[in-house]
Amino acid sequence: MNPLPTFASDLPATFGPETPSHLLVVDDQPINIQALYQIFHADHEVFMATSGAQALEICANNPPDLILLDVVMPGMDGLEVCRRLKADPLTANIPVIFVTGQSDPADETRGFETGAVDFISKPVNPAVVRARVKTHLTLKAQTDLLRSLVFIDGLTGVANRRHFDESFATEWRHCRRKTSSLALLMIDIDFFKLYNDHYGHPAGDACLQAVGATLKQGFGRSHDLVARYGGEEFVCLMPECDRAGALIKAEALRLAIAQLAIPHAASPVALVVTLSIGVAALVPGEQDQPRDLVNLADLALYKAKKEGRNRVCNSD
Repeated sequence: MNPLPTFASDLPATFGPETPSHLLVVDDQPINIQALYQIFHADHEVFMATSGAQALEICANNPPDLILLDVVMPGMDGLEVCRRLKADPLTANIPVIFVTGQSDPADETRGFETGAVDFISKPVNPAVVRARVKTHLTLKAQTDLLRSLVFIDGLTGVANRRHFDESFATEWRHCRRKTSSLALLMIDIDFFKLYNDHYGHPAGDACLQAVGATLKQGFGRSHDLVARYGGEEFVCLMPECDRAGALIKAEALRLAIAQLAIPHAASPVALVVTLSIGVAALVPGEQDQPRDLVNLADLALYKAKKEGRNRVCNSD
């Protein structure tokens, strides 16, 4: 018998585009988990939970791509688990397939009303369950792609302000729940108006594109986010990162842009395009608000500009 996967600590921190889909199987009976594991482990990463509370914990820390959820479980049943998943923006878009031994149409109706996408009867038919999981993973991938297009800045290709605002709210809740630090970089291209006046707006657009692409390339973690905040200003959101780590990243980004050597003859501080970056980080508390972190990063950016630009400053 193949060994089963374990719990939240075994989930990888990042999911790259080449990795297989991640399935979470939730059932209080290990034999049922084993049956589904045997069906899917060759093509997918399969993780397990034996209670509703355990499933919610896993999903809060590392949301899977799809959940196969037993309906009847002691304590918190599958219907309640599904309700809670759909009520949380972080997990609301995860497809939930109920796996149940019940055949009452009323039970199926209640399941769909809570947000499930499908029902599979026990004992499961391997061919049927594979086909249904494949269908819902494909639909999720298509939906995710369409959703991402809504969140992309048309000029630079990085996230837009709407995406930042939504991600910021989600990561704020995540870091508050885990009592971990959330870092924010506020980034401004130095004297960008002078650049546009000197080189023209097409060159200005090309400059913004180059800066956005370089900032995006500077991050390797999937949950970090680079977004265009407005005009020539960008933001970088870094969950589970303290101020020291954020300062190191900010300085690396400043150097990376300087090394692009984009000429800026009109700049009073350098012959090339440069950045001023404000850095702030905090562990969100019950009395804190997301705007508090934005204000700190703004103050740090103002300090960087006041001290001469082309530098990184923190919020003290």
